[in-house]
Amino acid sequence: MQTNNQPNPSDSPSGFGSSDSTGAAIALGVSQGEKTPTASSQASQKILPTAPLPESISQNIETIIALHKRSEKNVPQHQRFVETITIFFGRPVFLYSILLGIILWVTPNVFPRRLGVPRFEEVPFPWLQFSLTAGSLLVTTGVLIKQERQEKLAEQRAQLSLQLNLLSEQKIAKLIALIEELRQDIPNVKNRSDPEAEIMKSPTDAHAIVDLLEETLASELANLSEQEIST
Repeated sequence: MQTNNQPNPSDSPSGFGSSDSTGAAIALGVSQGEKTPTASSQASQKILPTAPLPESISQNIETIIALHKRSEKNVPQHQRFVETITIFFGRPVFLYSILLGIILWVTPNVFPRRLGVPRFEEVPFPWLQFSLTAGSLLVTTGVLIKQERQEKLAEQRAQLSLQLNLLSEQKIAKLIALIEELRQDIPNVKNRSDPEAEIMKSPTDAHAIVDLLEETLASELANLSEQEIST
């Protein structure tokens, strides 16, 4: 009577069943290990919510946008078209196109005639010079048109800044005067003389400062001219 002495793979710890289960466990562990960095990377890529801006800053931004829209609203359509073209003049593409055009214009006219390349203009290329001169005139005019409007806007903003600075200086002087009155009215605070506070209570005279600056500048220029003449 013959007996089946072949080992059962499922009964042996080193059998095929055990290796398959171990391999599956390893594969599962690898797959789980691969998923973990992906989840962490996705969590790191989440955009954190930012705190809202204070109301004063939002109002200032809206005021600046309103002033910009007001300045752009009064621009005529033809001037807007010229300024749009002028923006292209300030880009590197415009420079490259000019260089490419000059090369394509000059190269066929300098080749020897024996090569059979037709020439459409002789040296010194008068039509090319005329085209470059006319183009330079147009570019300069467009830049000046845009620059003039930008200077007007800059002057308006400078005047607005000056007005706001003067108003702030007046408010600060008023606050200093009120604090000095409050200090004198409080009995617990020792009454003392503060010459600097007395000076700062009155707002600064802008005309006096401008006159003083002009006089100082004129005297400095006169001294420099005298030194140059003496040397």
